[in-house]
Amino acid sequence: MAELDHFENMTRIIQESVPGRQVTLAHIIASPDPILYEKLGLDPRIDYERAAIGVTTVVPSETAIIMADIAIKSSGVTLGFVDRFSGSLIVTGTVSEVQSAMEAMEDYVKEKLGYSVCPITKT
Repeated sequence: MAELDHFENMTRIIQESVPGRQVTLAHIIASPDPILYEKLGLDPRIDYERAAIGVTTVVPSETAIIMADIAIKSSGVTLGFVDRFSGSLIVTGTVSEVQSAMEAMEDYVKEKLGYSVCPITKT
C-alpha cells in the first residue's frame, strides 16, 4: 500500500510534437559574453566585440537541416549546432551576418514552404 501512495504524489509529464509548420523561436544575441560560447561548445576564436549568436527552433524538426544550409549560403555565418530531432539551430558570426542569415531562413520557409514564422528578436 505504501508503494501506491508514492505513485499518487508523482507528476507525470507527457511531451508530444504538435503537427504544423512553423519557426517557433528566432533570436539574435549580439555581443554575447565569451562564457556563453564556451558553455555552448562554440568556436572560442571569436572577435567578441563584433560577434553574435543566432538561435532558432522549427517544426517539423528536420527543417533545421534546410535552414542551416540556407544560413551558410546566405551570409558568412558559421554553423554552431543543428539538431534534426529537436529542430534547434545555432549560427555564429557578426551581427549583420547573423541578421542576414536569420532573415534568409525565415523568408525561405515562409515563402517557399508555407511556414508561419515568429518575429526575429534581438538582445
